[in-house]
Amino acid sequence: SGTALHQLYYDPNIENKNLAQKWLMQAQVSPQAWQFCWALLSPDKVPEIQYFGASALHTKISRYWSDIPTDQYESLKTQLFSQIACFSSGSKMVLTRLCVALASLALNTMPEAWPGAVAEMVRVFQEEGGGVDGRARCLALLELLTVLPEEFQTSRLPQYRKGQVRGALGQEWGSVCPLLQQLLRRTDSPGAVKARVLRCLSSWVLLDVPLSESEGLVHDCFSALPDPELFDTAVEAIVNAISQPDSQRYVNTLLKLVPQVLALQEQLREAVQNGDMETCHGICRIAVTLGENHSRTLLEQVDHWQSFLALVNMIMFCTGIPGHYPVNETTSSLTLTFWYTLQDEIMSFESDKQAVYLQVYRPVYFQLVDVLLHKAQFPSDQEYASWSSDEKEQFRIYRVDISDTLMYVYEMLGAELLSNLYDKLGRLLTNAEQPTSWQHTEALLYGFQSIAETIDVNYSDVIPGLIGLIPRININNVQLADTVMFTIGALAEWLADHPVMLSSVLPLVLQALGNPDLSVSSVSTLKKICRECKYDLPPYATNIVAVSQEVLIKQIHKTSQCMWLMQALGFLLSALPVEDILRNLHSLITPYIQQLEKLADETPNPSNKLAIIHILGLLSNLFTTLDISKQDDDSVDGTAPPVTTTPPPPGPNPVVVVLQQVFALIQTVLSKWLNDSQVVEAVCAIFEKSVKTLLHDFAPMVSQLSEMLGQMYSTIPQASALDLTRQMVHIFASETDHFPPIKALFELVTSVTLSIFQQGKSDFVNKIVLIKEN
Repeated sequence: SGTALHQLYYDPNIENKNLAQKWLMQAQVSPQAWQFCWALLSPDKVPEIQYFGASALHTKISRYWSDIPTDQYESLKTQLFSQIACFSSGSKMVLTRLCVALASLALNTMPEAWPGAVAEMVRVFQEEGGGVDGRARCLALLELLTVLPEEFQTSRLPQYRKGQVRGALGQEWGSVCPLLQQLLRRTDSPGAVKARVLRCLSSWVLLDVPLSESEGLVHDCFSALPDPELFDTAVEAIVNAISQPDSQRYVNTLLKLVPQVLALQEQLREAVQNGDMETCHGICRIAVTLGENHSRTLLEQVDHWQSFLALVNMIMFCTGIPGHYPVNETTSSLTLTFWYTLQDEIMSFESDKQAVYLQVYRPVYFQLVDVLLHKAQFPSDQEYASWSSDEKEQFRIYRVDISDTLMYVYEMLGAELLSNLYDKLGRLLTNAEQPTSWQHTEALLYGFQSIAETIDVNYSDVIPGLIGLIPRININNVQLADTVMFTIGALAEWLADHPVMLSSVLPLVLQALGNPDLSVSSVSTLKKICRECKYDLPPYATNIVAVSQEVLIKQIHKTSQCMWLMQALGFLLSALPVEDILRNLHSLITPYIQQLEKLADETPNPSNKLAIIHILGLLSNLFTTLDISKQDDDSVDGTAPPVTTTPPPPGPNPVVVVLQQVFALIQTVLSKWLNDSQVVEAVCAIFEKSVKTLLHDFAPMVSQLSEMLGQMYSTIPQASALDLTRQMVHIFASETDHFPPIKALFELVTSVTLSIFQQGKSDFVNKIVLIKEN
């Protein structure tokens, strides 16, 4: 085995390594393992070999316990104790494996075969002798006591044994707790010992030992926080102790913890002043853990309401900690879920009780909104320019989290929150004395947008004022411009009910469309307005189409924004009279058709392929939303067409007119690109989107499309053709006039697919089954 281990650690040849590893894995589970384990631990071996010996012991004890005869338990235990004593001043990694092996033995023998296991461990290590110094023995004992609960958490004990052993360990806490306390309180205990004590406590509290019993130890953890060497481990121990599910039963202990947490405020303020982010983070974690896990219990202790309010204010200080997240601080983001929890608890009391709590906590939540909007502010342009792209992305996500929190808080504060934001914004924009920073304006608007995006603000009386303020904003910056756009977008439904206000915001949106930096915000806002307000937009249609055409020709926007823009135009055109739709479609699409004709003549290559897919994509996005039937699914939410609904105009649907005009051109494109699945998919998408929107109005296209699909599929079968066939079967199955060509197509597709299937290509058959089900 020495050779195999040598190969595993030192042989550069990977195959020898793999062979050695395989051999060693088998060796560990062989009956001979007992003999060679002890031999490998002998002092003349290198640590890697000793480590393997200790690991093999652990494997035997934890996984093959039933192989060990009962009469050997005692000698195995004694040998492990003496090995741990030997290694207490030797290799740390070997010592840990030996401790884990003894822990596993203890878990397998508690409580019957080895009653009082932990007490015995403590006794054995406290006895003098063996020539090992006291400090090394003490650290070895602490290592053993730390790995015991950890080994229990990962052990493979059967369920009934787990319950027994957990009970036995719970009773053994009585032997562990005084030892840990004694070591922490001794002034001469070395730092390394104290750090190990804290780790040991963390390990035991995860077993849910009663908080009332570890109260004194948790108190000592607070005393360890001023020591920089112990700070992290002490925080971990406190957080683990107070976040155990069982801890909420110990109300008196929790009440004693509140003043201890409040006493950390001095250390927290100093850390803030010294820019010590780690200490801020740790203290904040403690305060938030107490508040988040126990707000219900602490709220219910009405006599102590002032100390809980002080804890809430301490968490508020952590939320508003100075500096910009994530560059100067990383603490504030830890606090956001606390505010959700506290609000949920307050709102879950019955109304009389709730009213009392709201009197205290509504002002706190108004203050929270101010703090969050302050934290959401962008830094100065110069500072922001120095941030890395990763920092900017973290800041963006942080702002989304703030936005979600504001939306949630709105449920508690209601309309008063909007009035409050509106007053602040009004004062900011009308105060000629003081110049305002764009960051301040942007953050207030961002607050509005966060709420208006998801909450129906139709009843709010401040929105007209807000829309009146928007044109007064001096938009001199991309972030501010983006937020103005998104705010207008969030108010699209409100604008549908107050169309008279469109004239004051639409020019801003159309102007922004020409700026590539505002691509996402301006296009998505225009799309929302065209979707929600289409019946009020005909007076503006010429202008909207003209600006959109101009930005499309100048290629200001990336592909996906061009697609959204086409969807916006589809919504817009839907509300116009048919002759206007046709006229606009003609001017909008003609340049693209001419480009496509040119591309269709060229020999296929990668760059003209992208151009073709782009043009086909523009058409299918336009046809996705261009729907002249007034049976609008929107009519539910107040954007219904005027009541005097006219019957659908006679003559073919404008989309069908266009499709018939370009059909031959599309066939030409297909004939050249038939073996390219992406182009075929883009062609099918045009018809698929049109069928979905037009439904039965698509009828005039059915026979020529069925014929084209049949030819396509017979030449080179592609999945997208099957999807389109399925869509047509689905919509026209009950229409006797139009079904024959589809039926013929279906039969053709089936026979082609079956022949593919006989050649053993089965991925298409699933698609066919789907069509059959339709």
